[in-house]
Amino acid sequence: MKAPTTWILIADGGRAKVMRHTAAGQGLSPVPGLVFENDNPPDREQGTDRPGRLDDAGVGRSAVQETDWHEIAKTRFAGQVAKTMEKHLQKGAFDRLVVIAPPKVLGDLRQQFNHLVADKLVADIPKDLTKSTDDVIAKAVDGVLYV
Repeated sequence: MKAPTTWILIADGGRAKVMRHTAAGQGLSPVPGLVFENDNPPDREQGTDRPGRLDDAGVGRSAVQETDWHEIAKTRFAGQVAKTMEKHLQKGAFDRLVVIAPPKVLGDLRQQFNHLVADKLVADIPKDLTKSTDDVIAKAVDGVLYV
């Protein structure tokens, strides 16, 4: 029986990469072509200088809450990554999925995953390991790879 191929998605709001684990003792290896970068400048560079104002009859003027463009870009990025996972799952590229991401990004990814990808999710680890070495990532997933 062939060992299941497990993909490990390591992501934050602006970067993501995918590692592969195919068999015990093989370690992790990067999946070629699956490194994502999101150009997401700070909010001050994406929106207007000042929030708009509303004139409310009899009450005066009040500021309008400004849109958080930075958070919108992070959510869209999660959607792009989720669509890519779906595309590769349909090709049979992996059997199981582990996601390592900060809690907010983890939530965004879970919402964006379709049911097929969600069914392959065997573990999620709420940490930001996007700048970590492969050894640190391997230690983080060690307990879930052999279950």
